[in-house]
Amino acid sequence: MVYVGKAMFLRCRNEEEIHLELADKRVSISKREVSFLANKFIVYLSVAHKQSQHRIGQMLSLNGGYILHLDATCEGESPHLMCGLDGITEIVLENEKMASEKAETIIPFLKKIQKAYGDPLAMVHDMGKGIIRAVEKVFPDTPDFICHYHFLAALGKNLLKTEHDTLRKRLSNHGIQGKLKMRARELKRKVEKRRGLVPYLLKCMEQKSLEGCAMDLMPAVVTYALVLWALAGKKQGKGYGFPFDRRYLNFYVRLKSLHPMLTKLNAVRLSGKKKDNKPYLTIIRDLIDTLDDATLRKAADQMAQKASVFDKLRKAMRIALPAGTHGINDRGSKEQMSTIARRVEKFCDWVEGDKALSAKKEYKSMIAQIKEYWNKLFCDPITVRTPGGIIQIQPQRTNNILEQFFRSWKRIYRKKSGMNALEKIMKAMPTNTPLVKNLNYPQYMRMLLNGKDSLEERFAEIDARLIRKEVAKLSVNSDKVLPRIKKLIRQTDFPEQLVAIFAG
Repeated sequence: MVYVGKAMFLRCRNEEEIHLELADKRVSISKREVSFLANKFIVYLSVAHKQSQHRIGQMLSLNGGYILHLDATCEGESPHLMCGLDGITEIVLENEKMASEKAETIIPFLKKIQKAYGDPLAMVHDMGKGIIRAVEKVFPDTPDFICHYHFLAALGKNLLKTEHDTLRKRLSNHGIQGKLKMRARELKRKVEKRRGLVPYLLKCMEQKSLEGCAMDLMPAVVTYALVLWALAGKKQGKGYGFPFDRRYLNFYVRLKSLHPMLTKLNAVRLSGKKKDNKPYLTIIRDLIDTLDDATLRKAADQMAQKASVFDKLRKAMRIALPAGTHGINDRGSKEQMSTIARRVEKFCDWVEGDKALSAKKEYKSMIAQIKEYWNKLFCDPITVRTPGGIIQIQPQRTNNILEQFFRSWKRIYRKKSGMNALEKIMKAMPTNTPLVKNLNYPQYMRMLLNGKDSLEERFAEIDARLIRKEVAKLSVNSDKVLPRIKKLIRQTDFPEQLVAIFAG
């Protein structure tokens, strides 16, 4: 069982791979049994974790306490899986499946953590109203902070969403991306017919000269390269996603640049024949309707102006920077919180001092939101007493530690299942599956093993009756439709038959 659990959750193997590995070791079990043993491993781990909570609490106290990061994830109509994680040791403390992220469903979860580990030094979470109300109810005296990344993303979406949606819809209506992709395929076939054409282009670029180039076919390969460049505009983000990356705006800006480039190129007859420039003219004509769209042009101009203001705030907060390389895993620069707060204050003063900006509703709303959440954004280091003396702890500025874990975990499940949709998996998986993250931390393993040398020895101590009880809960809580009922409802005349039998 432990072998199966480690193979599945630590080595990311699927049922088929584990089945074959065990067969090589002359252990014959079905793939269904592999799945059952994996779930049973989580049940054992969950029970061992609960039995170790006192020791884990002692470990946390050696650090001066714990900083509780809260976040939830879901897929489709699956339950929300909420995790509570310590930001100092980065170990998962508690998990719960809940129907929604409303305060009344989160409060019992927080009380469970409070009972096991006491009050945290601080809280870090997103801007969900349910989480905020639940935290205020259970931990009224605990410093409570909003994730800077989530806060900035919410501000950016509110500011840029209208223009972003307009760009997306108008570009889609014109079908310009599809047209350019079609032209790219046509040009690619033409370019591939003449070997060495791409090397010719590269040579021209390198020597900044047309000497030795195939003049008659240069327009085709040049147009092909420029069309690909324009299409790549939608992929030029830094991995943050909207509103930090503006893919539709980037694409439109490249289309605007492409038109004058092609017009300039079309004025030159490399081979002296007008027909050789046909690739330029084809794309120029394709662009006309899109670039003549006044609504699209206005939305792009407005979005560019708003984006420049938003990017100033990104730089002030030193997170998800335009030139950043960490993407959605960005945890922000390590600076004094007071320094960041002063920069944000200067940004607010700049917006309010600008007559044009301060008169607009969207910027008034942005500044109002910054002021509303100010005390949840910026905090001084927390001074705590530990066995080693007095230390200061600065809560992490983002909740990306949990976001990153969720993404990694979903990536593993997609790899194992071969499916992109995880709704069924989320519904069926044991609630405490995220505890497997802790198995990578030696500190946690010492607390969990409690003097034993291995998980096998530790799990052998657990009362089998307790395990049977927990395993039974997995099937009770499952939303899986009973097989015979499933077969019935597939019948086309099922409702009529049912009514006829019971109603006559």
